[in-house]
Amino acid sequence: MTYSFVPILLMILAAAILGAVFLGLNTIIGKKQRNPSKLAPYESGVPLLDESRKRVNVKFYQIAMLFILFDIEAAFLYPWAVIYRNATLTPAGISWFVFGEMLVFVLLLGIGYIYVWKKRAFDWT
Repeated sequence: MTYSFVPILLMILAAAILGAVFLGLNTIIGKKQRNPSKLAPYESGVPLLDESRKRVNVKFYQIAMLFILFDIEAAFLYPWAVIYRNATLTPAGISWFVFGEMLVFVLLLGIGYIYVWKKRAFDWT
């Protein structure tokens, strides 16, 4: 059984060694020229218009994280829908286990959504 993991371990070891070698070569051979234009901050290749750091409301980040959370959880529905027909047909008949599993998943997702809604996390104000 451990023989099946040997190629994976060798690949991880080779990646670690190559990464260390390339980083070492970069520190030894690489140029270390610093000038003001290289040290200046920029965003997407565009210089900053002003130097003041404006505060961003925490709600913005909270809504972004909630969107990612619910979006990723909703993405689990697509593979389930694809395999649903083949997964439920068994020699003994139709199995309701796969449907019940997804029902519990959607129920927990709905409970989380209601919880977030009650906590007023979706409000911008």
